[in-house]
Amino acid sequence: MPPHRLQPRAPGLAGLLVATALTALAAAEPPAMRVESEVFVDRAAEPVSRSLTLFRDGLAWDFLDGAAPDAAGEIVLHDPARERLVVIDPARNVKTVVEAVRLDRLAASLASWARRSDDRLVRWAGGADFAEALVEKERKVELAGPRARYEVAYDTAPSPDAAERYGRFADAAILLRALLHPGGVPPFPRLALNRRIAAAGGIPTAVTLELDPRGGLVAGGPRVLRSVHKFHPRLLAADLDRLEDAEARVAVAEEVDLAAYAEPATARPVTAAK
Repeated sequence: MPPHRLQPRAPGLAGLLVATALTALAAAEPPAMRVESEVFVDRAAEPVSRSLTLFRDGLAWDFLDGAAPDAAGEIVLHDPARERLVVIDPARNVKTVVEAVRLDRLAASLASWARRSDDRLVRWAGGADFAEALVEKERKVELAGPRARYEVAYDTAPSPDAAERYGRFADAAILLRALLHPGGVPPFPRLALNRRIAAAGGIPTAVTLELDPRGGLVAGGPRVLRSVHKFHPRLLAADLDRLEDAEARVAVAEEVDLAAYAEPATARPVTAAK
């Protein structure tokens, strides 16, 4: 009698479900990407601040330059799944958590305040809808108001998901800056521009804000703020090391409330055109 041979079994339902789930998980995992940013004031050739934003595993890590050349700068972890941001100061080894709902409340409060302002620029910037005022050209969107003009140039993102992820990050970064460093033009014109560019499947390459210095809000301040963004569809080896170090810093940093985090009255980099 010939020896009995084991026949390969057809995959059962459980096996098919596991395979399908793993395939869907791999497909749903957003690809990593990096964005290098520099901010310039007026006609200066050298940037006043630099930052590097790394997107991986559904998170965005924003690394800001330190005040000194070799100093560790602030790190902001954007965690949309948990609906929160974690702001880390490596120099003091402290962190603070900002829930997304706090930024939503800030936006509502800022809009209400801005629309009652005596300053025309502030009142305009608190507007509920800028859709009709947006002017679109080839890969550019412009928005003009009293004593202010925005222009955003953009490139097509690798995918609609990448454009949406960057748009969410940019919105949260703008509102977080308004929370940590109040003052300046209310954020709503930029939020409207972000929505239009994300809807077009784009990622900004340059953002320019021109301000008329006549007026109480920007008197004595810069006339032009310009940020330049360089997008790369993959991470570098050095980026992975930086992410590993940032994860370790988040784990060991002491958590404090926002008031305690913001106590030191140190100057922050200019990031108004991010």
